[in-house]
This record gives sequence, C-alpha cells and structure tokens, in this order.
Amino acid sequence: MKRTEMAAALMGVAIGAGASHACAQSSVTLYGIVDSGITYTNNQNGHATWQATGGNEQGTRWGLLGKEDLGGGTSAVFRLENGFNLETGAASQGGRLFGRRAYVGLANERWGTLTMGRQYNAAQEVLEPLQIGASTALTQYALHPFDADDLNNTFRTNNSVQYRTPTWGGLSAVGMYGFSNTTSFAQNRVWSVGASYERGPLQLGAAYVRVDHPALDTTGAVASDNYYTFIKGVTRQQIWGAGGAYAWGNATFGLLYTSSLFNLQTGGATRFNNFEGSVRYRVTPALQVALGETYTQVLASRSAKPSSHYLQTSAGAQYFLSKRTDVYVNAFWQRASSNAVAAIDGISNPSSTRTQIVAVTGIRHRF
Repeated sequence: MKRTEMAAALMGVAIGAGASHACAQSSVTLYGIVDSGITYTNNQNGHATWQATGGNEQGTRWGLLGKEDLGGGTSAVFRLENGFNLETGAASQGGRLFGRRAYVGLANERWGTLTMGRQYNAAQEVLEPLQIGASTALTQYALHPFDADDLNNTFRTNNSVQYRTPTWGGLSAVGMYGFSNTTSFAQNRVWSVGASYERGPLQLGAAYVRVDHPALDTTGAVASDNYYTFIKGVTRQQIWGAGGAYAWGNATFGLLYTSSLFNLQTGGATRFNNFEGSVRYRVTPALQVALGETYTQVLASRSAKPSSHYLQTSAGAQYFLSKRTDVYVNAFWQRASSNAVAAIDGISNPSSTRTQIVAVTGIRHRF
C-alpha cells in the first residue's frame, strides 16, 4: 500500500513538473463577455415594445485563445469563439458552435501572422475599431443602416487565409482571401486588404473588401445563412472605407466614411454611403459619455442623386463598477426620407413611419 502511495505521489510530481514546463512554453486562455439589458422601441411595425435583449453593448460570447512558443520568435496560435443569446442560451451565428471566429496559424515577431479558418475581413479588422460603438456602450444600435458595410459583422468569411504584417513605426497592414471551395474559382469568394496607422493620440485606417457571387451555397466564403436579407440577387459587393480618431485630453474625436456597392443580377446597382462623426468624453475614470451622428445615402442604379437617406443620432453613458463590469444607458433616434421608413440596425422590426426611437439600459461583464 505504501509503495502504491509512493508511486502515485511520484507520478503526481512528474505530471506537475511536466505541466509546469508546458505552461512555460504555451498557454490557453478562456475569455468571454456576458451582456444583458432592457430595450424600449417606440415603433416596431406600428407598436411600442419593451424587450429583454442581450449583446446591447457587445455580443455575448465565450472563447479559447491559445499560443505555443515554437522558438526563434515563432508561435502557433489559435482562437475558437462562440456567440450565444444570453436570454435563451441558444447559439448565435446560425447555430454554429464557433460562429464568431475559428482559426489556427503561425505568428512571427519579424514576419507577421498567418491564420486560416473563419475570420473577419479587412474592413472589420481596420475600420470597426474606428466607429462610434467600438469603445463605447453604443455598439449594437449605433451601426450604419442595414449594416451594408458589414462593420456589425452581418457576415464573416469562411475558408479564409489572412496575413497581418508586424507593426512598423505605427503602420500595419492586413490581407485576406476566402476560398469558394468549388470548381468555379470566382463563385462565392471574398478578398480584402486594409492598412492602419497608430501613433500617440492619432489613429487612421483604410480598407477595401470585394465579395463575388455571395451566398450561393453553404460551403463558400459567405454562407447563404450568413448574408444580408434586405437585398437579393447580389452578384458582387464592394466595400470601401477610411476613417480616423484623435484623442485630445479626456476627449476622443472620430470621423468615418464607408461606401458599399451592390451589383445585382438585374443589371442594376445599389450603393450605400455612410458619413459618421463622433465624440466620446471621459468625465471621470469610471464614467464615459459618447455622442455620434451618421448620415446615410442610398443611391439606386449608380445615380448621383440619393433615392433615400437616413439620419441617426446616438448618445449614451457607461459607468464602470470595476475594470470588468459596467452599466450603461443609451438612446438612439433615426429619421428616414419621405419615401422610406426608419429601421435602426439591431432592432427586430422597422418602424411604420419615418422615425424610430430606441432606449436601452443594461449591464456587461467581461471575464
């Protein structure tokens, strides 16, 4: 019995020593966000609504982030990230287990990072951090109408290979290609490029995305259950964008422009131009307020005159109870042109009139 106990003890010591050595060479981090609140909308299809809503500030998620040191400044890296509805427990992103992101690759301090899997395109990587909701509580409902520029991650890119350069003097670049996985090379594929610059109080970014024949199947770069529902028969989508932010004291000012062109099977085209200005201010170390204004033009068949337009004001405040937990109160107002109805992104249904108002309060915890 004593010999058995001694052998077990020695085995435990050996396993512990091996685990300590492995931990020194590699790591796996469990992380996540849980976000829930109450949302009031003055008009959804003609009726006011009160709803329990999740992901108001950031989408609820959990994930695993891993890294193994291979020596010589090179590491193996991976990320598996699941999105889910906190109110129901159901998986988001069409029920996918790791619908937000899933990739594996190699990172080198000198040569950059190469990853493969389900990932964000260059506009999401470069421009999303510059929008009003990126570092405030306004994320979910302050996005541009219909998310036509995909900065709210309506679709992510499957079968993708992404390369990100190291940062040189504040400048970095990213490129991505999403394979169609069919014999028709150009069917349901995505490619994108972007660059960003950050030094001191200044941030700048620009990106381009091209999507060819999207959502034709479930196996290509953009799956048919992972694309827009407001526009049909798209043969090509192109997204251009550029923006910047500048921190001055406790205030940060931002400007962002995006343009999304949808070429249609009918031979026509529809373009969405978004112009955004924002300011956020740190009142105290625990309290931050933010204000954003977005003007959106919708131009049909390459016309120079907008066929409709939207104006949206977003305002909010968040108070940090700790480094990981904050509470928030936000309000949003949108007015559409006379030939359209208001439809704030993230709300279940559009208004029955030209205007829509949303108010939301909730709590977010990060771990």
